[in-house]
Amino acid sequence: MGTGHVKALVLSGGAGTRLRPITHTSAKQLVPVANKPVLFYGLEAIAEAGITEVGIIVGDTAPEIREAVGDGSALGIEVTYIPQDEPLGLAHAVLIARDFLGDDDFVMYLGDNFIVGGITGLVEEFRADKPDAQILLTQVPNPTSFGVAELDADGRVAALEEKPKEPKSDLALVGVYLFTPAIHEAVRSIEPSWRGELEITHAIQWLIDQKRDVRSTTIHGYWKDTGNVTDMLEVNRTVLEAVEPFHEDAEVDEDSEIIGRVRIEAGAKVSGSRIVGPVIIGARSVISGAYVGPFTSVSEDVRIEDSEIEYSIVLRGASIAGVRRVEASLIGRDVEVTPAPRSPSAHRLVLGDHSKVQISS
Repeated sequence: MGTGHVKALVLSGGAGTRLRPITHTSAKQLVPVANKPVLFYGLEAIAEAGITEVGIIVGDTAPEIREAVGDGSALGIEVTYIPQDEPLGLAHAVLIARDFLGDDDFVMYLGDNFIVGGITGLVEEFRADKPDAQILLTQVPNPTSFGVAELDADGRVAALEEKPKEPKSDLALVGVYLFTPAIHEAVRSIEPSWRGELEITHAIQWLIDQKRDVRSTTIHGYWKDTGNVTDMLEVNRTVLEAVEPFHEDAEVDEDSEIIGRVRIEAGAKVSGSRIVGPVIIGARSVISGAYVGPFTSVSEDVRIEDSEIEYSIVLRGASIAGVRRVEASLIGRDVEVTPAPRSPSAHRLVLGDHSKVQISS
């Protein structure tokens, strides 16, 4: 049994290969959704659930994560950083966090997961029922890409399978788990998988095999693993739907039209432009002679001139000038987007006899 005190273990190590090239230069958990890093939504959900002691597992991107999160006080938590030299699996993360976790119950949260509605209800249910482990599930159309759970008639977890070729159900594990200290024995009892990682699914399966009480909650709300650009834009869209319109601290000239839910942060300037929400525009950004369409997040210090953009995320310091249409795009920090030079209007040809030439004019 745990002490009744619940801590949190947040995984923020992974390399983010599916979000390259953005993540060559920054941690995937810090890519912003509605101008706030994905990781912060998770940390806020943890704080809202009344959990203050948070261990963050960090890898190669540790300096950036530390710089962004600091000691956690701005988010209402106390952060302990736990370095993981290489990503050896989620169960390995539990192993190396042993000193931090002690004999307390804890929630394990994958830092690039996004759950609308938070985890407060889940944590309360766990505190009340006290199973050895509780996992979060959601129905997915493509279960072969996930860890999949098979439930028995009573809704308890009968078996787990990692990326099964022939899934027994369409219930995938969402990146949130609740554990009692029983998991520590489990992670020490399993072998690395064929990927060379200690899989958390194997550790939970070990608990099931030991006849421990493993329960699940199926969420019907919204969950995304923001591992790729399509998911990122989709999450951005969901969050922007709840944006509070506000632009009193920004300069908007009378030649501009602001329609719908638009939030423009302090020091931003909008001139001769049309902005159709939901949109968020960060501090000190300049929008001139432009159209910014629905579901677009523009970070701070961005310039958009004589261009059109919608359903996109633009990171800090980028500039887009003279470009007719940009959509469904993720544009990195300090990127410059400009039109290609027009091709010369005359063609110079030296053609031999009987040539056939097609020129696209």
